[in-house]
Order: sequence, then structure tokens, then C-alpha cells
Amino acid sequence: MIVDILIDGLIKGSVYALLAIGFSLVLGVARIVNIAHTALYMTSAYLIYVGTKMMGLPTIVSMVAAVFLTILLGLLIYNYFIRPIQEHEAAMLISTIAVAMMLQEVFLMIFGGHYLGVNPLVRGYLTVLGVRVTNQHLLALGLAIIVLISTRFFLMKTRTGLAIRATAQDREVANLMGMNVNGVAMITMAVSVGLASIAGAIVVPLVTVEPTMWMHPLVMMLAIVVLGGLGSLEGSFVGAYILGFSESLVVFMVPMGSFLKDSVALSIMILVLLIRPEGLFGVSFEEER
Repeated sequence: MIVDILIDGLIKGSVYALLAIGFSLVLGVARIVNIAHTALYMTSAYLIYVGTKMMGLPTIVSMVAAVFLTILLGLLIYNYFIRPIQEHEAAMLISTIAVAMMLQEVFLMIFGGHYLGVNPLVRGYLTVLGVRVTNQHLLALGLAIIVLISTRFFLMKTRTGLAIRATAQDREVANLMGMNVNGVAMITMAVSVGLASIAGAIVVPLVTVEPTMWMHPLVMMLAIVVLGGLGSLEGSFVGAYILGFSESLVVFMVPMGSFLKDSVALSIMILVLLIRPEGLFGVSFEEER
């Protein structure tokens, strides 16, 4: 059970980290609370299903195409549903909720409420400390870690990453220094949606694809962001693994109570808000003048 919890917790934590870091990026740079973030994760999964099962494309080709199409959809949503009302926080929040529900209803109308699946990229298993671990789970873990490392390198070592971090730290000063903050916000949105779509591509062989699959990751993502600290990438990373392992512990140690995993995440989020509202890493944003 320890090995099962370790592997499952690492995979869940890595996927949640991809989602939470993408969410925190766009929150920090553009001040957008994008509730539709995990709905785009679901979109990527459905596009991969369409490519592999309905169009007969190789899984790798479907995954790459799904990531690019999802990024394109995310940018269209940003331009037409978010950007025009970006200065009105309540309207923007409602707009992203509406987009998420709209995507859910679209997939429900097209595919019904059926549970769909995608074949794994690799088959077989390895025996780790006497426990069989499928090669697909190991591949998913490896891909998630590679993407996380690549994202950190992009943010820390490139000029675009520096611009994103500078804008997130102080949007007004970045604008006064001559940065095109709107362009940076657009790039950040593309990176954010890209991380969500890659997360969908990583997990799609491991989960069932259905119209409400975005809701549980949304709860976990929001809990992670609150736990780590709003806008803190390090906090999102650490919080993702804390809640990923917490979920695995609940599922494996209390199988009949696995439905409690959302409740555990929400309880942790509420507890953090009561004890340390700024989160573990305590990043706060200065109000826009």
C-alpha cells in the first residue's frame, strides 16, 4: 500500500501542480480568476478521444494536436469572454464560470453522459518493491515532472519568463518600465492553458473522460492555490503534492470513503484560511491604483 500511495500521490500531485501553476500564473499576471481552467483540461482530454477513437490518429499526434487546439480555444476565450470585462472582477468571475458550464454542456450534447476512455501509450508493468506499477503510470509521472522542470526553466531563464515574473510582481511598475503588459498577459494565458491541456493529455489514458471530469480538479486546484498562497508558484507546487498525497491516503486507506477526497481538500482550504489566510508562502498583491 505504501508504494501504491507513493506512486499515486506523485502522479496526482504532479498533475495538480501543472493545473495550479497555470492558474497561479494567469492570476498573478492578469489578475484573472479563471474557473474555466480545468474545463480546458477536460477539453484537451475530449479532443484526444476524438483524435484517437473517432479519427483513427496515432495517440501522440492526437495529444499534440489537442494541446495546440486547446491553447487556441483558451486564447479565443480570453479575447472574447474575459479581456473585455477584465477590469470588472465579479463579471469576469461569472464569465469564466459560464464558459466552464458551456463547455460541459457542449460535450454533454455531443457525447452524452457516457464514460469514455483512451488506450494507453505503453502497455505492461514494472514490479516496484513487490507492487505492480503500470508503465503508463510511470510514463505519466515522468512526463509531468519533465513539464514542471521545463516550466521552471522557462520562467527563470528566458526573457519572456522574466517579463511574466516582473509583471506578476508589480503590473503597474512593469507597465511604466515599457513592458507590453497586455502582450505579456496574452502569452501567460497561452502558457496557462498549455499547462492545463498537457495535464489533460497526461491523465487521459488513466481516467474516464466524461462531461463533469473538470469539477474535482477545480476543487483541488482552488484548495492548492489557497494552501500555497495566492499567486505563489512555489506554494502551488508544494500545495499540489500535499493535497495529492492527502487524496491518495484517503482513497487507499479508506476505500469506502473515497468520496470524501473533495471534503478533505475543502477542509484543508478552510483551515488554512482560518489560521493563515495568506497561505504557506504568503504572497499578497498590492491593490491596483
